[in-house]
Amino acid sequence: MSMKQAYEQKLQSKLDEWSAEIDKLKAKADSAEADAQLKYYKQIEELRTMQQAAGQKLDELKQARDDAWEDLKAGMDSAWDSLSSAVKSATSRFS
Repeated sequence: MSMKQAYEQKLQSKLDEWSAEIDKLKAKADSAEADAQLKYYKQIEELRTMQQAAGQKLDELKQARDDAWEDLKAGMDSAWDSLSSAVKSATSRFS
């Protein structure tokens, strides 16, 4: 397995993990009081938008040539760090 493939798998796994976490947050929001639901749904929508952007970046990486993927790595890491922080923050607020 190449370094690029290993990196892609790592990112895809993390993206799947975050998707499951966002689904859990939505389930909590569904059972919250009406006022809290609006706030939670807004946060979930923001997380989904970030998740979609990260997924698009992953698709770009998958389509990149083996000799060009390193150039995309910095942007990928930044997007992943942002999404990771946002999911952690939302998870702590929903608790």
